[in-house]
Amino acid sequence: KLLEKYRPETKKEKKLRLKLRAEEQAKTGKPDKPTKRPNGLRSGMNTVTALVEKKKAQLVIIAHDVEPIELVLHLPTLCRKMGVPYCIVKGKSRLGRLVNLKTC
Repeated sequence: KLLEKYRPETKKEKKLRLKLRAEEQAKTGKPDKPTKRPNGLRSGMNTVTALVEKKKAQLVIIAHDVEPIELVLHLPTLCRKMGVPYCIVKGKSRLGRLVNLKTC
């Protein structure tokens, strides 16, 4: 429940957002200003590791049933070293549901 509001937007939501933005620009006639990307969940080992190393990650969530476990063993140590909080959740499927994938 904590992470529900940080879910990445679906294709339908993105299409609707861009359509509304285009209509707004057509009404005003002003050039469109790019909006800042909202905070959201990022998935993938390489992506998460890079974000932690750059100190851009605010929280790292690790699934407990990753196979092989060696893939995620370095993450808690890296998070402690960089001062990023982390937590371990039950199941890849729960984590995958948050980022609109089957498993994560």
